Amino acid sequence: AKCQCKVVPRERTNCGYPGISAAECKKIGCCFNASVASVPWCYSPKPKKVKKVCPNDPYSRINCGYPGIKPRECTKKGCCFRAHPAGVPWCFYHRVMEE
Repeated sequence: AKCQCKVVPRERTNCGYPGISAAECKKIGCCFNASVASVPWCYSPKPKKVKKVCPNDPYSRINCGYPGIKPRECTKKGCCFRAHPAGVPWCFYHRVMEE
């Protein structure tokens, strides 16, 4: 993603080798920007931003508790709690989504 390559020149971490081409740099998953001299032109992207969400589909829930777990105990474990529908876990794990 383009936004992952918005790294201040002085904070760039070298990701290639001297003289690497833009195409070769991108091929190995790095960012390339040759606009500033004396800093790495091929550099590591920023880590992806992720957020935890409670999945909407009740049938894709992965159980995080036990039958009869109380909402507070479930959230204390860092999980999602929704007391519906029947037949699926009510206490379940988050999904990690890219922002």
